[in-house]
Amino acid sequence: MVKVTYYLEVISSWCYWAEPTWADLKRRYDGKVEFGWKIAQMPAEAYPVSKSQCDWFYRRSGSIMRSPFMLNSGWFDPDIKTYLIPNLVAEAAKDLGITDDRARLAIANATLRDGKKLGRWEVATAVVAEATGLDNAKLLKRAQSPEIAARSQATTAEFHTLQVNQRPTFLIENSIGDRAVFSGVVKIEPLAAAVDALLADEAAYASWAAHFGPVPAS
Repeated sequence: MVKVTYYLEVISSWCYWAEPTWADLKRRYDGKVEFGWKIAQMPAEAYPVSKSQCDWFYRRSGSIMRSPFMLNSGWFDPDIKTYLIPNLVAEAAKDLGITDDRARLAIANATLRDGKKLGRWEVATAVVAEATGLDNAKLLKRAQSPEIAARSQATTAEFHTLQVNQRPTFLIENSIGDRAVFSGVVKIEPLAAAVDALLADEAAYASWAAHFGPVPAS
């Protein structure tokens, strides 16, 4: 089966713009492709340094995406240099049974549309608890655990082995070793074309195996 891994930063604006494409891919290839997302934490220098700079970035991305609304920079907090908390809370929700997109989308919408201060533990956990029904205290405890921090660091390191630096990044791979990496791409057409190609290659190998069997030993 073809597998698509989506590397993301939960409050990245470009990841937010990629969400309709991610949802469309999952609908198109339901039952044919395995989908999963992983945290790729941004470094401190990748975040805006002021609210006005954040607004500039949002005007740029919103205009490029032809969005009828502008993202909300109200979440910006000059005292926070790296927004680990939104990612850790989304990751913790996985351990508590929320393995789909609900937790991280709740955080993204609360941050980028509503301007809530999701860089704070009490705000992030409350948003996810309300959206998913998880117990707030249990979610907070898990999000602050060393296991969740280690896993976020590990998936971020995994992201860097792809030798890319843009979020979103999509890794598409199949059982015969084909791989395609799309970094910074938010449109569905190139991603769908790659998925189709990898599915076709996998099917071709299956046909070959049915006709000729395994590779001879000698």
